[in-house]
Amino acid sequence: MMVPLDEYATVAEDATMFDAVVALERAQREFDKSRYRHRAILVMDAENNVVGKVSQLDLLKALSPNFDKVLDTDTLGRMGVNLDFIESISRKGFSGKPLDDLCQKAVELSVRDFMYSPLEGEYIREEASLNEAVRLLVLGKHHSLLVTRDKEIVGVLRLTDAFKLVSERILACQ
Repeated sequence: MMVPLDEYATVAEDATMFDAVVALERAQREFDKSRYRHRAILVMDAENNVVGKVSQLDLLKALSPNFDKVLDTDTLGRMGVNLDFIESISRKGFSGKPLDDLCQKAVELSVRDFMYSPLEGEYIREEASLNEAVRLLVLGKHHSLLVTRDKEIVGVLRLTDAFKLVSERILACQ
């Protein structure tokens, strides 16, 4: 079920936003067309170890770095705060135009500045069951898990791939 590490979009930790977008587009073009497309990039250190992840949302949020300083929408959303309320507050405190000077931002912004480091609950052993994978994905609200073999990351288990397998099993119930 996992996507092997060598088939996943990756960039060095000193890469720019532009480099990350290029890597993601390349991975999407080259990836198996029968599977869901990539939506994230892994960030690698000089020893080729995964040190971070960058999602499409992370890329967009990086264009407006002050947004998170004004409003922590992730926390508010998880607390059950109404989306209309969050939107009204964000309009008052945030009036930036993230797409202005887009090309300049893409070459100036370092992936290191907006990547996030995977947490303990974002790893799963290669031999783990589908039940364990679904549990970790759901409990952590993760879009992917890093798959390990003997403490080395060997691939990525994406929510979309787990969902596809579950849905195939459901459809087989007919």
